[in-house]
Amino acid sequence: MSAAEKKAFDLQEFIQSLQELDYENAGAWPAAVKALAAVVVLVMVVGLGYVFEITPKYDQLQRLTAEESSLMEQYEARAFKAQNLDQYRKQLDEMEDMFGSLLAQLPKETEVPGLLEDITHSGLGSGLELREIKLGTEAVKEFYAELPIQIAATGDYHGFGAFVSGVAALPRIVTLGDFSIKRSSSDFAGLLSLDITAKTYRYSSRSAGKGR
Repeated sequence: MSAAEKKAFDLQEFIQSLQELDYENAGAWPAAVKALAAVVVLVMVVGLGYVFEITPKYDQLQRLTAEESSLMEQYEARAFKAQNLDQYRKQLDEMEDMFGSLLAQLPKETEVPGLLEDITHSGLGSGLELREIKLGTEAVKEFYAELPIQIAATGDYHGFGAFVSGVAALPRIVTLGDFSIKRSSSDFAGLLSLDITAKTYRYSSRSAGKGR
């Protein structure tokens, strides 16, 4: 009998022995069957252990690792803030002082006539002929109110430059923009006509309350 025939014969005999096993008397099983059963049980135990024990532990480890990384970032950020807390407070105080200084430059409603008088004096002192100074409609912004003032004047370029410099030197915040310069009418031959919008600002507690 050849080795191949013997091997085939042994395999058939092994399969037949599996079919004839007495499951109530495992001690009488052939040694090869017992070894195979032990291997199957071992594989099942390892597989079940991996699914029900190792996998959840690994997922938990991953989650805790991510939480640790997040907590470390929070700790580093808070440690940096704590280390620079005094500097932040100093900067905050400086910003509050600056903000208060700017607010002090914002005219109150009762001071607008005085501001118009200052603008008029600046225009006349610059050699301009002020044809019109008219208040526009106040616009309420985030924490301040903006009041446009329409100004029409006649003069030359040097007078316009002096006027702008004079308005910029006023103790209150006034901005100039939306201007146009063109030749004046025949009544002012050789001069120019200036139309410009000045804007002044005042602190508005009503708009500030909306922002909170």
